[in-house]
Amino acid sequence: MSVIPWPYRLLALAALGVALVGFGWINGASHVQAQWDAAIQQQALQTAAARERQAQATVKVVTQYVDRVRVVREKGDTIIKEVPVYVPVQADAACTINRGFVRLHDAAAAGELPEPARDADAAATGIALSAVVGTVAANYQTCHENAEQLRALQTWVREMKVASEQ
Repeated sequence: MSVIPWPYRLLALAALGVALVGFGWINGASHVQAQWDAAIQQQALQTAAARERQAQATVKVVTQYVDRVRVVREKGDTIIKEVPVYVPVQADAACTINRGFVRLHDAAAAGELPEPARDADAAATGIALSAVVGTVAANYQTCHENAEQLRALQTWVREMKVASEQ
């Protein structure tokens, strides 16, 4: 008694079901895309904030490093200038520096084993004691500068870790 035959009713119901599923699918996909876009935006903001914190930490560490190295250089330069006061000309005349000492010092500075000692190593080099003291003081100054550089690098690494974790 119905005007629409049964097979057409089933076909209409199936079409309605497909339309509802399609509608749900599209709305669900747009919802997931919106969540994805929001997550990407949030990550971008967090990354920008982390980079800003890292940049601030880098500026702080570099500033401290530059100040510390300046102090180390000033102290080292002052010590080197004082060499003639602490090692007077009379001490230079009284002390001879032999070639063996120079060879051993240079090998130690290069981080290498020296060549075996020879008879010629006992001869004087003509290098004054004050020159040796100046070289040693300059080496220590460089050592202290390297130590400050290492401390600054360690501090920077710790600061980068803290900035990344926040």
